[in-house]
Amino acid sequence: MSEFDDLHTTEYLRDVSVMIVDDQQFTANMLRQMVRILGCMDIQAFSNVESAWTYYKHNRIDLIILDWEMSPDSGLKLTRLIRKSPETPNAFVPIIMVTAYRDKDHVFKARDAGVTEYVVKPVSPKALYSRIEAVIERPRRFVRVGEYFGPDRRRHHTAYDGDDRRGKDVPPQDAEAAARENKRDMHQDEINKTFNPDDDVPDDTPKG
Repeated sequence: MSEFDDLHTTEYLRDVSVMIVDDQQFTANMLRQMVRILGCMDIQAFSNVESAWTYYKHNRIDLIILDWEMSPDSGLKLTRLIRKSPETPNAFVPIIMVTAYRDKDHVFKARDAGVTEYVVKPVSPKALYSRIEAVIERPRRFVRVGEYFGPDRRRHHTAYDGDDRRGKDVPPQDAEAAARENKRDMHQDEINKTFNPDDDVPDDTPKG
């Protein structure tokens, strides 16, 4: 029995063009299978940032799923090109990062680069689906604040206040405590809340 059987989503991505960028063929094939189960027929896969960027500049892509760690460039570099390069055809495309990094430092760097959603490996079909659903069903408007350009992370019932307007926490006064906090692993539901502060959609991914 497929993990998607109770989701009724066999044509969910029928009209969505998806780009997968991952230099690990096994992971790329797994992600391709997941979005295909959701009904996507237009899937483009690339193993490096350069080829993905070249394709993106000349073709319509509705959703990008990428890894962080690739050679020679990272998924973070591609995110910044898409968000800020004058050559980008669409700076607003949803970007879902799928990566083994789950520490707070990596999560916040991805968020501040303009990543839309963040999923930690090993990724389950249900966890990926929930993030795809978030970007499609609950899209966020984009904001430009200082050097940041990307999805709006503000809690909508509060005003901007200092550096946290870009989603940066005020660091603890104690440097060692700050370093420990940055290295702390985050659970998927905590990451989801970090990227979507106003959403109350729970994630049932095991916290082990």
